[in-house]
Amino acid sequence: MQVFIMVAGVFTGAHVWQETAERLVAAGSAAHAVPLTGLDPARPATSAHVGLETHIEDVIAAIDAVDATSGQEIVLVGHDYGIHPVLGAADRRAERVARVVYLDSGMPQNGVPPLAAVPDQALRAQLAERAEAGEREGVLAPPGLDEWGRWGSTAGVGEAALERLTALAAPQPLGTLFQPLRLTGAVAAVPVTGVLCARNGARIDLVQRLVDFGDPALAVLTEPQVTFFELPTGHWPMLSCPDALAEVLLRAGAGEGHRLRPVGDDAPAPAHLRPFPLDVPELPRDRQGHVDLYVPDGDGPRPAVIFVHGGPVPVGARPSPREWPTLVGYARLAAAEGMVGVTLDHRLHDVADYDRAAADIAAAVELVRSDARVDSDRIALWFFSGGGLLTTDWLARPPAWLRCLAASYPILAPLPAWGMAGSRFHPARAVGQAGSLPVVLLRAGREAPEIAATVDAFVRATKECAARLELVDVPNGHHGFETIDPPEETRPALERAMRSVVAHLTG
Repeated sequence: MQVFIMVAGVFTGAHVWQETAERLVAAGSAAHAVPLTGLDPARPATSAHVGLETHIEDVIAAIDAVDATSGQEIVLVGHDYGIHPVLGAADRRAERVARVVYLDSGMPQNGVPPLAAVPDQALRAQLAERAEAGEREGVLAPPGLDEWGRWGSTAGVGEAALERLTALAAPQPLGTLFQPLRLTGAVAAVPVTGVLCARNGARIDLVQRLVDFGDPALAVLTEPQVTFFELPTGHWPMLSCPDALAEVLLRAGAGEGHRLRPVGDDAPAPAHLRPFPLDVPELPRDRQGHVDLYVPDGDGPRPAVIFVHGGPVPVGARPSPREWPTLVGYARLAAAEGMVGVTLDHRLHDVADYDRAAADIAAAVELVRSDARVDSDRIALWFFSGGGLLTTDWLARPPAWLRCLAASYPILAPLPAWGMAGSRFHPARAVGQAGSLPVVLLRAGREAPEIAATVDAFVRATKECAARLELVDVPNGHHGFETIDPPEETRPALERAMRSVVAHLTG
């Protein structure tokens, strides 16, 4: 028999687990939702200070309440902030815990406070200032009814459930966010399952891509005792789909789930390293700082197409994005059309890095425009995937020399889990200032719904302004279609899009 011990996230108490717990019990398991001190009415604070350690002790008490001789397997479930006290307790009771379930949460590390996992970047910065100022005994007020989106997507949560969540929300003691998590390493031996909520921006295929980039910190996710599930809902599945969540928890407790593919010599080539689907000339690269130029033979100067990779891409990924076959293929395809094709590296390593990535791109553009082989008055920028947010500055203030902007399967508004609600990087808002700038958009017909929604919003926005949008659809295409879908599905779209960009540069 399994015992599920469940710990909720910020501002919330054991009440959020009620329906999920009922389903688990009906399936023959035991379920206990931990009331956290200072957050749950069942466990009021008895002292002025409530910190992460307080909540770790709450979870340890729940573990110790399970008879060690009963043969029951304990599965700890941590949602959002709740994964921090779960890991702290599992580290100290590793021999008692059969599995830890990360429910739409990050991967906390030893010595790092939960503050680092606060999704809203602006709020996280404000809280960090309070911590530096020594304000550690106060509380963070809970969100209002319309503010939960700062903490994750509310997709699937009904109006009544959201109102109840708001009514029962409690102030979060700052000590629970500021106190570092302390781990001995014992928890590393405990099997784990990650449950990702796709409508909040987390998907198994995206995690696989991050692993494929070669980030050593993520190699642990490919170990045999690590499994994954994905739910098509927002950040609060215990409210939006308790039946589906209970089923996933039961399967996780049984050791089921998707396992990630490790990176190695015996593994198939990851998507970003597969061949480009079009035959292109083998032009050599000319490396200039963080920029590679592919220059066709003949007299110049020539127009240039600058290809901007997506991300985030982990620090130290090898090969770096400007050497990926897809980006090099596009650059050589541009060169075959008589343009200077350009790839570059920028520092989008985390969703908090868009400012510096934008600065890297601006610097790369100026480097390219200053090259004697380039016609500085005829430039096109072509963005990919998560780099789509980086179109914002060019849409908002398009210079005269920018003759065209293109994007392939772009993300055109921040995803919920990125914590960028107040960020300037919002192309769907910026396109209204683009004037008559031509925009060529390659749209994947089988895009992830949460990304497709950002594209749809962008397309609607272009209909209300003067921007000249050309849609190039890949009806059966997936995100990153060049190297994961059949070439016959993608070649016509790539060729058409390139012809359009070249026409805007030479017309």
